[in-house]
Amino acid sequence: MVIAVVRRGVSTSRGRQALLLLALSASPATGLPQGEAVFIDASAAAGLDFVHFNGMSDQFYLVENLGGGAALFDYDNDGDLDLYLTQGRMLGEGKTLADAAFPPKAGAPLTGRLYRNDLAVGPDGRPEVRFTDVTEASGLKADGYGMGVTTGDFDNDGHIDLLLTNLGSTRLWRNQGDGTFRDVTEQAGLGGGRLSVSAAFLDYDRDGWLDLYVAEYVDFTTANNKPCYAPSSARDYCSPKVYEPLPDRLYHNQGDGTFRDVSAPSHIGQAKGTGLGVVTGDFNGDGWQDIYVANDGMANFLWINQRDGTFRDDGLISGTAVNAAGMAEASMGVDACDLDGDGDLDLFMTHLTGETNTLYVNDGQGWFEDRTAASGLGGPSKALTAFGTGCLDYDNDADLDLYVANGAVNIILSLVKASDPYPLHQPNQLFANQGDLRFSDVSGESGAVFALSEVSRGVAFGDIDNDGDTDLVVVNNNGPARLLLNQIGNRSPWLGLRLISAQGRDALGAWVEVQREGAPSLWRQVRVDGSYASARDPRLLLGLGAGSKVTGVKVIWPSGARESFAAAPLGRYTELREGEGTREAQP
Repeated sequence: MVIAVVRRGVSTSRGRQALLLLALSASPATGLPQGEAVFIDASAAAGLDFVHFNGMSDQFYLVENLGGGAALFDYDNDGDLDLYLTQGRMLGEGKTLADAAFPPKAGAPLTGRLYRNDLAVGPDGRPEVRFTDVTEASGLKADGYGMGVTTGDFDNDGHIDLLLTNLGSTRLWRNQGDGTFRDVTEQAGLGGGRLSVSAAFLDYDRDGWLDLYVAEYVDFTTANNKPCYAPSSARDYCSPKVYEPLPDRLYHNQGDGTFRDVSAPSHIGQAKGTGLGVVTGDFNGDGWQDIYVANDGMANFLWINQRDGTFRDDGLISGTAVNAAGMAEASMGVDACDLDGDGDLDLFMTHLTGETNTLYVNDGQGWFEDRTAASGLGGPSKALTAFGTGCLDYDNDADLDLYVANGAVNIILSLVKASDPYPLHQPNQLFANQGDLRFSDVSGESGAVFALSEVSRGVAFGDIDNDGDTDLVVVNNNGPARLLLNQIGNRSPWLGLRLISAQGRDALGAWVEVQREGAPSLWRQVRVDGSYASARDPRLLLGLGAGSKVTGVKVIWPSGARESFAAAPLGRYTELREGEGTREAQP
């Protein structure tokens, strides 16, 4: 394994694997020799022993079905990605673990868990992920009913902090920089909330401090749980429409370790929704961060930044509130990326069985068209219920692909008839970008992990072994978390970038153009949000495809400043710092 230090950024890349010259026919969709896996389940080998517990009993509490999330982040600043996983607990007055339909393993602590990545070099010279559970030593005692997690350096001290969503109060854990975390929720002026799943840090006013958006779901408590039934008359989980939707919350970072609730003056608090997924980005190209919220069974929000501390919901007028048929869908997961390579952010979101997952294509000015049917993404999703999702270039061919995690929320009658003890499980999917906004479901030829049928929820994306391709952590409701390591991506040339703002932290919201000789530019956004209840690697990993040469990098920083940088070396991660490039004039 080669260790490279570039502009104060430490990165790793393993020796390039020789392309396999096998006398085997290749899959036309993936280009892989038949039988070769794109991802393998490396959970056991890496020491990832986490099993999610949702506390389900005979009460059919709404939150039992929502599952948990994961965050990939470098909490100890050692150059590799560590992992945090949210955890549930037993629910209901007087209920004990003896009442659980699927009791946890004896002695398993029912708190969120922090795993340190002790990346090592294996006997074959390749990197090996080795996770060590450091929860107790870290002081992270998150014993609420955990839902989701997001990450961001809210106090600009160079250490990434954790924001946890729960059934109940949201909690903010400050990274102390010595391997420990401290709960600063009350001190920071946060807390409160009833049921939130996804949240996002963003600098919406460009003052250099990360603000916070928290999507609220519905007014559910175990005390107001309502009985609902399947068509068969059996007891089943309720639709969120049974409960009152809630307004989301926006907090302004005061720069002194505290936040101020600006939900009302910003206009965010004027609308009630059933938010499950949140993603931020500059959707209309004006240089300011906007917010998109995937609402479950209601029209989605597209909060356009008015650049004066207020937002306007352009969901309906932009074409992103409902699908092409004018129907609100059961939106759960969401991601924003440049799927068609035209330099703006498109939207992809996941939905319920009977609906389709939906692709909204941006024209660059914040107007979108539903291109689901033409993309080939609709049909393969209609029979499934999808949650976590994300854009990734799994084969580093320079086109962004899509991963989708599935798992039902209402009992599947065929599984009930087969006496399945947990009749909600479904297989996950991988969609390959074929160009011209056409996608193919390549799950069946991408490895044994796609034959698994589980109740998947949150997904976190990142280069966990620092070898130049995108890996995954998938959280399964009432099941094991799975570490899926990419086996094929780094055979193609790649460029790794970490963007550091003037404040010395990850420049969340930075918009990056990687220029290539004889090929279109690649556009990527620095972010950790999107997916479902999860946070991804803030670094950018760009597959370059065959034969393309990087000629330069341009960055639009969250502050609005624009800079250009010389071409960074391939096969490693390079830090680009605000203020160290060549300043460009504002348009």
